[in-house]
Amino acid sequence: MTIRVECCAGHRGEPEPFAFWLGERRLAVRGIVDRWFAPTQRWFKVDADDGHLYVLRCDEKTGDWELAAFTLGPGQVQQLPSWLEAFLVTACKIER
Repeated sequence: MTIRVECCAGHRGEPEPFAFWLGERRLAVRGIVDRWFAPTQRWFKVDADDGHLYVLRCDEKTGDWELAAFTLGPGQVQQLPSWLEAFLVTACKIER
């Protein structure tokens, strides 16, 4: 699912996410937990300010960003926050 990502120059001068938008909600990146690279993509596992972990993928040719994965943060209840569930249902056309 395509998302909007705000970037800053990382330690090598390449764009790294510092915030991203899921619908109307802006999530700040508290930290980059992991990163990996493929020939045409960059992946970032980020700890967002809502306490959850997200994997963001950037297509280096187009500059498009996608939400590739989501994991509930440590100690979080095993239920999606209502705003995130609504976003996923709408953006991904998931049935409840």
